[in-house]
This record gives sequence, C-alpha cells and structure tokens, in this order.
Amino acid sequence: MHLKILLVAIIAAFGAASAQDWPNCRSSCGDVNITFPFGSGKGCYQSPEFLVTCDESSGEDIPYFGKKTSDLVITSISINMSEVEIMMFVGRDCYNSTGPIGRNRPFFTLGRLKEFRVSTKNKFVAIGCDTRAFVSGRRWNESKDIGTGCISWCGRNNLIKNGSCSGVGCCEAAVPEELSSFNMRLRSYINHSNIWDFNPCSYGFLVAEGKFKFSTTYLDNFESKKMPMLLDWAIGNVTCDEAKGMDEFLCMGNSECDKNYTGPGYRCSCHAGYEGNPYVEGDCKNINECLLEIHECKPNTQCKDTPGNYTCKCPDGYSGDGRKNGPGCTADESTIIKMVAGISTSAIFLLIFVAWLYLLLKKRKFILLREKFFKQNGGIMLQQRISGDGGSHDQAKVFTVEELKRATNNYDESRIIGKGGYGTVYKGILADRRIVAIKKSKLPDQTQAQIEQFINEVVILSQINHRNVVKLIGCCLETEIPLLVYEFIPNGTLSDHIHNKGKSSAITWDIRLRIATETAEALSYLHSAASVPIIHRDVKPMNILLDDNYVAKVADFGASKLIPVDQTELATIVQGTLGYLDPEYLQTNQLTDKSDVYSFGVVLVELLTGKKVLSFDRPEEERNLAIYFLYSLKEGRLFQVLDERLQLNDVPSEIIQVSRLAERCLRVKAEERPTMKEVAIELQGILASMVQKHPWVKSSSNEDEGEYLLKEPIIDYECTNDGIISNSSSSTYDSISKHTMLPIANGR
Repeated sequence: MHLKILLVAIIAAFGAASAQDWPNCRSSCGDVNITFPFGSGKGCYQSPEFLVTCDESSGEDIPYFGKKTSDLVITSISINMSEVEIMMFVGRDCYNSTGPIGRNRPFFTLGRLKEFRVSTKNKFVAIGCDTRAFVSGRRWNESKDIGTGCISWCGRNNLIKNGSCSGVGCCEAAVPEELSSFNMRLRSYINHSNIWDFNPCSYGFLVAEGKFKFSTTYLDNFESKKMPMLLDWAIGNVTCDEAKGMDEFLCMGNSECDKNYTGPGYRCSCHAGYEGNPYVEGDCKNINECLLEIHECKPNTQCKDTPGNYTCKCPDGYSGDGRKNGPGCTADESTIIKMVAGISTSAIFLLIFVAWLYLLLKKRKFILLREKFFKQNGGIMLQQRISGDGGSHDQAKVFTVEELKRATNNYDESRIIGKGGYGTVYKGILADRRIVAIKKSKLPDQTQAQIEQFINEVVILSQINHRNVVKLIGCCLETEIPLLVYEFIPNGTLSDHIHNKGKSSAITWDIRLRIATETAEALSYLHSAASVPIIHRDVKPMNILLDDNYVAKVADFGASKLIPVDQTELATIVQGTLGYLDPEYLQTNQLTDKSDVYSFGVVLVELLTGKKVLSFDRPEEERNLAIYFLYSLKEGRLFQVLDERLQLNDVPSEIIQVSRLAERCLRVKAEERPTMKEVAIELQGILASMVQKHPWVKSSSNEDEGEYLLKEPIIDYECTNDGIISNSSSSTYDSISKHTMLPIANGR
C-alpha cells in the first residue's frame, strides 16, 4: 500500500513540475520545488507577490521570498496546502551583571503582499527563566493591533522539563488569525539576576507546529538565529464567485474553487479523482486507480477506470456495486432471492432475541459501572462521613445519575448557564421543584489521596452555612467524574454587572460597598471560622454571584485548598487568574490566606473603577488596572479613575476609605496586608457609617480626609517606557511592577 501511495505522489509531483517547463522558468532552487503560481523568472509567476528569487552568489542555490531584500529564506512551497515555509528571525534579550547587553526585536511585514498571511499553524514560543514575551500585529486591511503573549518563569529548577512549554523555562501561545505583520517584544522582571550562569538570555520566535521541541540546554544558549515559520496564501482578495467572471481566474479545466476556504482570496483544487497543479489549466490529470491498484474493489470483481473515478464490475450472473464498502454483488437467479427472503424471516426473530439479550446485558453492565464509579469516587467513604456526623439536615445529599439527568433534561445545551476551565454548569430543577446549579467538572485521573480530599471538601462545604457563600446541596458519584449540586443564584455574576453597560448603572455605590462587605465577610468566614480553613485561590468578580436583591454569594471552589490547622501556608503549583494573582504566591509557589486578600484588593479596585483588570485596548500605562489605580492614587488623581457610571461630583469619604483599604490589600509582601477578618470589620464600619447619612453629602471631615489621601505622597515611583512601575527603594509598587505586569489573558 505504501508503494501505491508513493506512485501517486510521483505522478502528482511530475505533473506539478511539468507546469514549470516553460522557457526561462526554473522548476527548483536548491531543495525547493518552484511551481505556479510561484515562479522565479519573468512570466513564470501569477503576480509579483509570488516571485521567488534564487540567489546563486554563495555557490549554493538559496530561494528568497520576493525580491532579495528581507533575507527571508524559503524552505518549502506547498501547492496543495497553500503554504510557504520561511526562516524567521529569533528575538533575544540578553543580560550580564551590569545589565542589558544585547536585544533583538524582530519585526515582520508582508507589506503589499495581500495574498499572504501568517499561518495559525505557527506557535509563539518564548524561552527563559525571567521572561515576558509579547507578539502583536495587524491584518492587512485593519489599523488596529491585535496580539498575544506568555510568561516563562523557572521558580525551582527541578520543575523545568525537556519537551514542556507550560510556562516553566518555556511558554507558548496561539497566533492570532490573518496577521500580515507582527512585532515581537521581550521583557525581563529582574534582568536575569542570579541566573546568568545558566540563563543569560530570553528568546522569542514564531515557529511551525512540530518544528520545535524544548530542551533545558536552550536556557544556557539557544544557538538558532532563525526558525521555520509558515505563511498561508491565496489568489487575489476576492471570493470564488467574484473571481469566476474575471479573465485571470485560475481554477479552470479539471480544477475548482476550494469551497472549504472562506477567504480573503480564493484557492484552487483538482476535482476528486484528479492530481496535479490546480492553478495550471489542464494540469489536473485523471488518476488511474486500477493501474495503480489503489481502488476499493472486492477480490472477485473487475476494476474499470473512468474519468475522475472507477467502477467495480461484478462477475457474470451477478449485479450490484462491487466496492468493499458497498452492498456487494448479488446473484440474479430468482430462486436464490426467494431463499434469502425465507432466511431473512428467521433472522428477524433471531435479531429480536439478540437485541433483547444485548439490552439486558448492557443494562447490567451500566449498573455495575455506576457501582464501580460510586466506590471509585469515595461514595462509601462519603456515606460513612455523613452517618458519622449524625445525618444532619444540612449534610450533602448523594444524588443518582437519573435524578440529575431528569433535572437537566439530559444535560440539554439550553440548560448551560456557565463554562470555565474547571467545568460546565447546568441549570436543573429537582423533583421537589428546587432550582439548582449542577457542575460537571474537568478533573484528571484521581488518586486515593485526591478522592479523600474531594470527599472531605464536599462534607465541609455542605456544612458551611453562611448567607454569602453558595450552598453545596449534594453530589453524584455514579459518573466517572463526580457532579456537584449547588443552590441556584439567578442574577448572574458581579463581573457581568460591573462591565455590562446596561447593568452597571443599576449597582450604585452603596450597593457596591455592600457587595464588597458581604464578599469580605464570606472570605473571612472561610479563613477563620470554618472548621478547616479554606483558601479560595480564585477570588474575582466572575466567581461572585448576585441574587435578585444583589446579595453577594462567593462561588466556584474548584481551585480551593483546605489548610490544615497546624499550617499557615501550602506549597502548590501556581493556579488562578492573571491580574488577580498574588505576586508573592506567583514568585514563591507558597499559598497563604493573604493570597485571597490580594485578589480581593483587585476586586475592590474593579468595583471602584468599573474597568477590566487587564486590557490591551487601554494605553500601555493603564493596561494593568491595579498598578494604574495605585499610581493614580499616589498622584492625587483618584477622581479621574473612578467609574463614571457612579455619577459622582466629588469623592465621598467612604470611597476614600475603601481606596485606602484596597491599597493595603495590594501590597506585595503578604505580611504587610491585613487579614480578611480585618478587611471585613473595616468594610462593615464604613458601610455602617454610610447608612447613617446620605452617601454623597460631603462634610468638612470628608474634605480633610480626601485631601490627605488625594495629595499625600504614598511612595516614590515612576512609570517607565515599558509601562513598568519602579522606584529606588523596596516598595509595594516596585514589587508589583516586577511580578504582575502580565500579558492579557483569558480567565479560566
């Protein structure tokens, strides 16, 4: 079979090469085949965009993309895949003990070559132990930049693994669609301090998928100056239907427009059963499947070639389709047909019996599988824990598979109310008419320790009886991945109410302050009042739900950690959402309850400003909301960053006090932040004082307090050209700038 495929490839290659056998047209340059619409001589290419320059000056033929002005070497051209592979420069950013010693920031543009785009089959890769890498660019018909990026940090060296680009020593990101140009930037948090001996440089590049595999030796020296990158191409910038009426339309003869390609431009492909260059009229030749023995005819049939296809002729006395995947050849004699009809009647009864037996065995297998999952997921352990606690009414209920299927109409897509990195949430209606939220998690294979931790978490969360924590009603353990059942909160997330223009005006400052207070009370309860302290680890507006009265409910404990009573911190893999991550946790991997305090500080800033925590749509110095807020606070420009939908004429004392509290929560050193209990008490006091007076009346005491906060120099720092805040002393803002200026990223 491999020989047959090779013969087809040889015929196709010969047909493609023959299309270039015109005077003055080269068919190859070095190891690269040059086929139309590409060409290297006058009259050999479809348009100047497809010019290939073959440089012979070095004694070795080297093909360049376009005129030899950009040093973009071509390594392969694919007509069928509509791709060109070129060698693209590697960006690098190097340091020694004195500081930066060399920086290369590749810039790439296709200029007027509108037929070419940077392929999404490329990956943006960064190498380094102190590296922030960004790539941004434009589509040829747009003026707005789009981009992406990633962060590579080593932490403990034993986490670096060959072949892994997960963010430790190496990271990668998908490339935006249809880029015609891009600009690469590399940044460092700490100028590679203390790691020069094994990682003096950061590297960044775009590379075709499968053409790069990370090695730990690259941290010391990545010798490659260029890496293979793919470009997509098409003909012109009009659709197939528009191009068909033009004289220069190329899909002629036995070729057609590729209907799977949606533009811009169009692509040609040979009809089924034909091979060759679809851009050259008459070059798509019929494939003789019978001669090459690549047909699907049954052994007792005769293969007959037809234009673009073939038939399988049945032997004499038989008729039908002789293909292997067809109905086959049947005898023409009427006696045999009658015999088959008689046998089929008996077969029907046999089929009914077999089907009944199959369904019976399948049902039994399903029951056994449910029992297996129930035991595997710790069902017996959970029942023992529940019975051991006296079977309290507040204990978690263990649901069956059928109960939750009925509740969600068999998990109908119309019942989906949320999706995230940890699973999908469905709206369900139980038999007692209670409306619930059912979460199907995305969990890896569980160890026995993880099962015990899961059961422990279910028992603890089901016992939490706090009005501002979403109540865990129960779970189902009869599926491979356990299902969790929570109370249903109807009014959506806090994030939706802050950032949705149609909803944000409804949550006035007094409602926002109450939501912040209730959220702080819930987190304080989890940290200090629960039987086993719980660190949420993903505090953000997306995980704060609101009921019809805008009462806050903390939700989504998929990333939460239970902290043993005799411990104050846990060593974990960093997990959370960019923009809300505690910078000290990000650097040390040591999780503490102060990590939730930092994330809550970012939530306070969002409530005050109404802005998203990370956004490349804002000016560079405003992209990280937390840092920009602290900078505005220091410069006495608090009023300018407050949410304009609060409709304030001045800054009330309550907002000043909350802003001061947010600044303390956002301090990089965990020991300098307040506890959640202290935060909750302070917010309760602010809320209580506001209830006693009209919230927007400005008293003389407010003026004194406002002038103190808006004019007092908090700390000396400055904004550099890179948008990073730094100072000469060890300060909150210096540390934040080193560890939280992250690229834009989706929440989980």
